[in-house]
Amino acid sequence: MRSVCMVLTQRLLKARYRQAVVGAGWALLQPLLMMLAFTVFFGFFAKLPSEGVPYPLFFFSGLIVWQIISKQLAEGSGSVLANSTLVTRIYFPRVYFPVSVALSSVVDFGFNLIALAVLMLYYGWLPAAQIVLVPFILVLVYAASLGLTLWLAALDVAYRDVSVLVPFLVQVGFFLAPIIYPASIVPPEYQAIYFLNPFALGIEAFRWAVLGTPVPPDVGWIAGTAVGALLFISGYIFFRQREDTFADVI
Repeated sequence: MRSVCMVLTQRLLKARYRQAVVGAGWALLQPLLMMLAFTVFFGFFAKLPSEGVPYPLFFFSGLIVWQIISKQLAEGSGSVLANSTLVTRIYFPRVYFPVSVALSSVVDFGFNLIALAVLMLYYGWLPAAQIVLVPFILVLVYAASLGLTLWLAALDVAYRDVSVLVPFLVQVGFFLAPIIYPASIVPPEYQAIYFLNPFALGIEAFRWAVLGTPVPPDVGWIAGTAVGALLFISGYIFFRQREDTFADVI
């Protein structure tokens, strides 16, 4: 049955880049173009702090982590409805639909990591010693985003308003996460609340692990990890409880 998940992932990647002139290069071009635009407005004009890191590096390192999250939310939340013909005709665990979206985002992230490495070479920025912790940080990011995606995917089957809500959530989430600014600008008394957003922890921790920016506060690790784990566990349970009704509702 797991091979079904891999087939769905391959089909998703082919559909995403088929008949595109640049093809999979869009996975790299999109964040690079965003980096250029945001660097001009927020790095040069607004002069937002970047923890001593060149702003293009600062922004791009946060953006590529956010793209993992946004792709899962944008594509995974509607993945069950998008595959309604399979849902009504063939039985296999429906959780494979959002999971296949998560797996496909790994490919895009791989391209972006290469671009980040090139940027670091350009600026002569050596990776931090704690870069070995990146896989563990990515597990948190993927788990939290997949958990939220499972919630939204299950709800989207019954309530089509979710498909309208998701783009708004992605846009708001972009500014609630420390992508264009460091989390250090949040006053200390609000840090515990701010880091209840596990994606904020994931971005700050990834940046710390790769670029050597200040480590997230202890309260951030505790709050973000706890909420991320809760999202993943509750999302999986909720999705599995609802999946038997998908064929009837669709």
